[in-house]
Amino acid sequence: MKPNQLPVTSTNPDLEIKDAQLIFNRVWKGLEKSLGRENLHFPKELILLGGAPGSGKGTNTAFICSVRSITAPPIVISELLDSPEAKKIKADGGMVGDEEVLRLLLHELLKPEFRDSAVLDGFPRTTVQVECLKMFYDQMILLRREFSGTPLAFQFRQPTFHIMVLFVDEAESIARQLKRGREAVVRNAEIRQSGIGEFEEERNTDFSPELARNRYRTFKEKTYDALVSLREIFHYHFINAQAPIEVVQQNIINELEYQSSLELEPLTYDTLRHIPLADEIVQQARQELVNRLDGYQFAHAQLLQAVVDFIQGKMMPIIKRYAVSGRAMINTEHPLFNDPLAIAILIDVFSERGFRASVDIHRQEIPERFDLTTGKIETRAKRIYRMMILFNGSKIRRG
Repeated sequence: MKPNQLPVTSTNPDLEIKDAQLIFNRVWKGLEKSLGRENLHFPKELILLGGAPGSGKGTNTAFICSVRSITAPPIVISELLDSPEAKKIKADGGMVGDEEVLRLLLHELLKPEFRDSAVLDGFPRTTVQVECLKMFYDQMILLRREFSGTPLAFQFRQPTFHIMVLFVDEAESIARQLKRGREAVVRNAEIRQSGIGEFEEERNTDFSPELARNRYRTFKEKTYDALVSLREIFHYHFINAQAPIEVVQQNIINELEYQSSLELEPLTYDTLRHIPLADEIVQQARQELVNRLDGYQFAHAQLLQAVVDFIQGKMMPIIKRYAVSGRAMINTEHPLFNDPLAIAILIDVFSERGFRASVDIHRQEIPERFDLTTGKIETRAKRIYRMMILFNGSKIRRG
């Protein structure tokens, strides 16, 4: 999809798109000139985390990394922009220029630790940055096509971009910003007194309801609309961050649930797609178990009853003895299980009652007669059925 296929929310969208093209082209050409196209190895997966002030981006960034098994530290845009000029702009509630943001970000993404995945906190925040993000994605696709079929193909994988928006309303945002300011003052006072710990940033916007309100409105009028404009292009996740933290984090888990069709290379997915998903099998397993047990009752009633009698009479006393551990190993040579169907029935009966059962068959050759003339030893086969029964053990303390 071309960058100008979605409307941008601006009084002069065409001008902003042209500005974005100029900015992106300058930054991209600078990368190509200094590093070479063959060395532009960007992350396969980008999770772009945006949200209202006080929505919990800092709190949830580490959680998102954990959910996606991302070991690299999150890229926090405000920390990248660490020049004195940038600090002054941020202190007044403004934003640093788009070209500086883009240049710093792309250089950061080229670091080896972000080779597979990266979480970005605070990008994109403006319509120009949104347009630059679209062009960045297009360039990654072009690089992938350019190096397809070459020894460098694996360095240019199918990119996956996630846009995640944490949202709270204006009143909640202001309340959380001011609370953060009060807590920072208390925390920093304790550090000054003890000399232990790292000082927390005391932002001007965290002490003034008016500045906090302006910061929220800047997000709502610029950043929020910019992020929403990407929902038709990339994977878009809207999270209601006013809910309790455990609810918010469960929603994040649900939103970022692994989807192989979206994340694997197309050829890889085509190779694997014929193997059913575990969830699909589990959904059908209960009904299939019921059908099998009813089938045993109608077609093999005597065998089913014999297996149930064996479980009740021989196995349950042993299983109850090991109720604390939740694990019982039972060996038997009972001829009942010479019939493979009896083993299948036993496993299904235990499954229906909430146990996990497995049966291994061990064969031993037992000497019966020795021929003194020929020296030949005649043996008989002995079958030992080793049954492992697992279940939820007692919750009492186990030493």
